[in-house]
Amino acid sequence: MNSFDIIKLEKAIRDVLDFPKPGIIFKDITPILADPDLLSSSIKALTSFVNNSSIDKVIGIDARGFIFGSLVAGALGKGFIPVRKEGKLPWKTESQSYDLEYGQSVIEIHNDAILPGERILVIDDLLATGGTAAAAIKLVKRLGGIVDLAAFFIELEFLNGRELLNDCEVKSVLKY
Repeated sequence: MNSFDIIKLEKAIRDVLDFPKPGIIFKDITPILADPDLLSSSIKALTSFVNNSSIDKVIGIDARGFIFGSLVAGALGKGFIPVRKEGKLPWKTESQSYDLEYGQSVIEIHNDAILPGERILVIDDLLATGGTAAAAIKLVKRLGGIVDLAAFFIELEFLNGRELLNDCEVKSVLKY
């Protein structure tokens, strides 16, 4: 992706102060999602990180990771697996708790979503403290999958989220 496209994406992101709680500056991606050219550029950037032949499925993490993950899966011709917040999946699940930058949560995956040995691409909109992505990676490994790459649209480098993902290759489109 060229620097002109990166600048356009960066300019489209809206900072929302004190959301979801005081002291947080939320990086709002909805202006990018609403613009077909920017959305297309963001998906091209995420897919550019991937050796298509090395992955079997794409995981998207609840909720904005579903948007990017499903579009990346479609662009790569791969299956998509949702990793959801606790209690949202209708089938038998595996669960993993984790810490967020502003609390705690639990995510789940269907226990038959990944076959042993399958190579997985983990996609989310944001890498902050790394808790959510680390929990998703633990779920993949518990099911016998191999995380090929974790890719994020935005990375908040000052929160050091990569440190929790040190056994996995990490890429991000935009870094703050």
